[in-house]
Amino acid sequence: MSDTSQGPGWWQASDGKWYPPEQAPGYQAPAADAAPAASPGATGGVSSQWGTLADWPQRAIGIIIDWAFLVVIWIVGYIIVVILSQISGALGALFFLVLWLFELVSWLYMGYLVGTNGRSPGMAIMGLKCIADESGQIIGGGTGVIRSICHIVDSIICYIGWLFPLWDVKRQTIADKIMKTVVLTDQPKASFSIDLFKPNS
Repeated sequence: MSDTSQGPGWWQASDGKWYPPEQAPGYQAPAADAAPAASPGATGGVSSQWGTLADWPQRAIGIIIDWAFLVVIWIVGYIIVVILSQISGALGALFFLVLWLFELVSWLYMGYLVGTNGRSPGMAIMGLKCIADESGQIIGGGTGVIRSICHIVDSIICYIGWLFPLWDVKRQTIADKIMKTVVLTDQPKASFSIDLFKPNS
């Protein structure tokens, strides 16, 4: 209250006194804007409550690095299959079966590493980490394996599920949505070493 106006919005009552805007009859305080679930981070990425979400290119490179190891093993193994097949067709077929099983187990093991370490070797090199969206914690080895299996869903719909991070607000694949996981960036990057293939104790 004042004998004179103190600025814009001040109003004069019937008693001749000037009052601030918030004391005007029928005044309503402006509603605060709701905070978005995801907002631009400091690095230009999208932030969640746990950190900056990884963009699709970062995730794609991490996957390519992981699969590069498996492809090299497959090429070497296939050469051995061809050689053994020249000696014995049955021996070549047996080694091919062993090679296929090894690749399958290796793929699932990558998922196990994501669960126990929060990252596969490729993700570690790219500075990425997979966590549970609800708790912010790593998801555990068994859940990591199931998450890898869920990636089949990403593939069977013409691989569109792998592209979901391009437009999804949480940068999730369909497997991430099923398992309720997110992938963060801006994590410490690791150099290539055999330790990347070991689960944390």
